[in-house]
Amino acid sequence: MIVCRGLRGATTASENTASAIYAATREMLTELIDANQVQERDVAAAYFTMSTDLNASFPAAAARQLGWNHTALMCGAEIAVPDSLPRCIRVLILWNTDKEPEQLVNVYLHGTEVLRLQGIVTT
Repeated sequence: MIVCRGLRGATTASENTASAIYAATREMLTELIDANQVQERDVAAAYFTMSTDLNASFPAAAARQLGWNHTALMCGAEIAVPDSLPRCIRVLILWNTDKEPEQLVNVYLHGTEVLRLQGIVTT
C-alpha cells in the first residue's frame, strides 16, 4: 500500500554563500535519493529550513538543479535556539512510498548527527 512518509535529512554548509548552500543541499539530497531510491514523481513536497546564520540563497534551488522541477518546494528559517548547530540545512520530504517507516534511510551529514540527540530529555 502506498502511503505518504516523511524522509529527513540534514547537513551543514561550509559558509554563507549560494555556492556552499547549493553544494551542501545537493549532496544531502543525492544521498537521500540514492539511499531510498526516491523518484521525483513520488515526492509530494519538500520543506527546507536553514539556521538563521544562512541567508545567501534558497536551498530549494538545489533541488531544482537536480531536476526536481515538478515538485512543490518551500523554504523557511529554523527557530533560533541558543547554541544550536550553525550553518545547518534541513529537509523534510513528503514521499509517497510502500516502504515501512523502519525502512526509510534518513541522512545526517557533516556534524548534524547531533540533531538526533537534541531534545532527548534526561532525568
